[in-house]
Amino acid sequence: MSINPQDNGSTPTPGPEELREQVEGTREELGRTVEALAAKADVKAQVQEKAAQVRSQVQDKAAEVLHLAQEKTPEPVREKAAQTKEQIVQTAAAVADKFQEKAPPQVSEKAYEVAEKARGNRGLVIAGVAASFAVLLLVRRGRRR
Repeated sequence: MSINPQDNGSTPTPGPEELREQVEGTREELGRTVEALAAKADVKAQVQEKAAQVRSQVQDKAAEVLHLAQEKTPEPVREKAAQTKEQIVQTAAAVADKFQEKAPPQVSEKAYEVAEKARGNRGLVIAGVAASFAVLLLVRRGRRR
């Protein structure tokens, strides 16, 4: 280290190597700070992460509700539900065929995209249908009493 003549020897001046090390350390610290700020500012990524967490929680809860509904649903009702499901699938397929014949290409493409998303969340859709069916059964039983 050299001594600054203006300081009268009281504060040593850092040498070139020490200054380079300080600059490099400052650069690294600044880089980490910029990365942290960028992560906080990336609202889209934060929303996607939160959405993934919520989606996981909803799927877990839906699976739990489906399991409970299946346990409490009598066998004849489950058989009727399976038959109804099959009828709905067949009707939906027939409607989809008619739709594809008559719909403009842009509408068909959008409908296909929506169907693909629904297929990706099949467990959630099934759980929703099962929960709706269970609620319907409970409401019907309540009216009978």
